[in-house]
Amino acid sequence: MTGAPLSLALPSKGRLKEQAEAWLRDCGVPLKLLGGARGYSAVLEGFEEVEVRLTSAADIAAALASGEVHLGVSGEDLLREHGEGADAAVRTLLPLGFGRADLVVATPRSWVDVETMADLDDVAQLFLARTGRRLRVATKYAAQTRAFFARHGVADYRIAESAGATEGAPAAGAAEVVVDITTTGATLAANGLKTLSDGLILRSEAQLAASLLAPWSAAQQAVCRRLISVWEARARGRRVSSLSWPNHQDAQARGALADFALDQGDWRTGGVLIARTRLLSACAALSVAGVGPVAVARIEQIFDPRSPAADELAQALGSKSA
Repeated sequence: MTGAPLSLALPSKGRLKEQAEAWLRDCGVPLKLLGGARGYSAVLEGFEEVEVRLTSAADIAAALASGEVHLGVSGEDLLREHGEGADAAVRTLLPLGFGRADLVVATPRSWVDVETMADLDDVAQLFLARTGRRLRVATKYAAQTRAFFARHGVADYRIAESAGATEGAPAAGAAEVVVDITTTGATLAANGLKTLSDGLILRSEAQLAASLLAPWSAAQQAVCRRLISVWEARARGRRVSSLSWPNHQDAQARGALADFALDQGDWRTGGVLIARTRLLSACAALSVAGVGPVAVARIEQIFDPRSPAADELAQALGSKSA
């Protein structure tokens, strides 16, 4: 390997780590840990030009924002927490389909008359008038909380930075309201909290993101494009299945599938690629037309010379250097 490697930061612990590793295996580029199970560096099979760093999801977001790494996998909630300037420093490239969670505003269940952000605004004003203090909102997501509250016209509050279990702040007397990430809402409910009906700040999932502040060489961009193309190819493969039928029934099959508006490039003699969501309907149409036997096969990867994510990154990096 010549020149500096492309740096990729991946989660080092928890469910996000397991999901990221499973995603890489599924894409055909498994992760190999260096230094055993407790190591904090790794390599990707087939990509010796990539240096993998293992760290927390929060630190990955910070490293991308500061330009310490080229690529990283982290939650969208964490990537957005760097404020209004985040888009100038970090570009999200691919949603990865795991690590889904919601960032929400939650209040005590005992506040029976508080169901919306407008209700919360009323309570905040009353709280200030009666106590002389602003309502405390416990959160690790200060930037997104401030932006969301401002959009809803809520001003009489203050942020109580949370370092531990945010959902326990009201019970501990450290805050009246929380803004936190949740997957099912069960933990909030267990702590006597409820989500406001219009209190959804963000539907988050894990994202592949790139730093626009990292120093990018032409060689690193080329490796990045090759790596992204593998991930995009797997994403395309997951969305389609292959249908095959006897070659002599090709014209009959094409007629049966005429209403499916398939792209010309999806067809081949004796078969077609079709979205999995339309697979059963297509098979039924072929059966009605007397086409068969019809074989269905899953597709691992579909490579395309075009890479939307890599093109977007190249354009963003070009505008930064212009």
